[in-house]
Amino acid sequence: MAGEQKAKAKMDQATGKAKGAAGRATDDEGLAAEGRSQQAKGDLRQAVEKIKDAFRR
Repeated sequence: MAGEQKAKAKMDQATGKAKGAAGRATDDEGLAAEGRSQQAKGDLRQAVEKIKDAFRR
């Protein structure tokens, strides 16, 4: 389960980064904001998984 969540976090980060870059390239502030939001979601999910790993030890 933890590996699956970590993979989702990485996917959110990568997708968010791509959306943000596409939004900046096309001057679409809505898409850029959506990308930043999704990347932050991935960052948060990754942080939660790191905390869970720390308590498993």
